[in-house]
Amino acid sequence: MDLKNILSISGKPGLYKNIGQSKSGVIVESITDGKRFPAFAHERISSLAEISIFTHDEDVSLADVFRKVFDKYEGKEVLDAQSDGAALRAFMLEVLPDYDEDRVYTSDIKKLVTWYNLLVANNMMEFTDEEANQPEDEAPKETPAETPPESDVEEDLETENK
Repeated sequence: MDLKNILSISGKPGLYKNIGQSKSGVIVESITDGKRFPAFAHERISSLAEISIFTHDEDVSLADVFRKVFDKYEGKEVLDAQSDGAALRAFMLEVLPDYDEDRVYTSDIKKLVTWYNLLVANNMMEFTDEEANQPEDEAPKETPAETPPESDVEEDLETENK
């Protein structure tokens, strides 16, 4: 699942696909109804790939949280985002037991549930085995550089020392 092209726009409900660039922003398409419109640079636009959840140890990417929810609930939708705060926090403890309860607000959990259910409803939660085994920030492997040929200077030094 690639969350790089899935966007959240502050002040607008739902999620959007990044379709292309314009001079003053990006062209987006609503995941729910397919309508396209420009999102301007002054709007707060966030890629879901950049979002993470606070835990007591280190932050966990939203993609990892989505994967845990997907595995736990077998790819089905989860509770309603309009559930009470206690139910939402209990859900979060099930999925991510070490989340930081002081820094993750109920409104954040509502967004997570809403986004997850939206992605599941639109069949956008596809995980591959490669994604499960490969960390996102793994650098591409470099090929070793060829060793330069030995220079004649080194050979001359060796013969002088004899």
